[in-house]
Amino acid sequence: MADVAKEMTTAEWEVMRVIWTMGDMHSGDIIKLMQEKRDWTESTIKTLLRRLVEKQALTTEKDGRKFVYHPAVSEQAAMADSGTDLFKHFCNMKKGQVLLHLIEETELSAGDIKQLQAALAEKAKDAPEMVACNCLPEDCDMKAGATC
Repeated sequence: MADVAKEMTTAEWEVMRVIWTMGDMHSGDIIKLMQEKRDWTESTIKTLLRRLVEKQALTTEKDGRKFVYHPAVSEQAAMADSGTDLFKHFCNMKKGQVLLHLIEETELSAGDIKQLQAALAEKAKDAPEMVACNCLPEDCDMKAGATC
């Protein structure tokens, strides 16, 4: 599953978000909604659907002359895997600042904030004073607190 989220293009994410929101959908309904949202041709949307099936993000079954598309991966799992994969590329010493920026820039519900506070309180119990830099080899002489 992790590879599915990593391989999805921005356009494919948009199609998946519609299907995750609406649930199982006929191809014609997907095309109609996507054309209302974006200025895409029917053939473009069909190509995106075909690619998502090939990537195993969607499954499909024939329903008369139409196809019904079903999400093969959950939205939450795809988002989590995508975020985890992205954070693998970041310096360990700077991930906290990226998270802080995301929190500051993201609209969150009161429930989301409570969950974040609880998760941070739990994580703080055994958090190190500083995380090790992962940008250079382990035997590097880089001093703690230096910037990468």
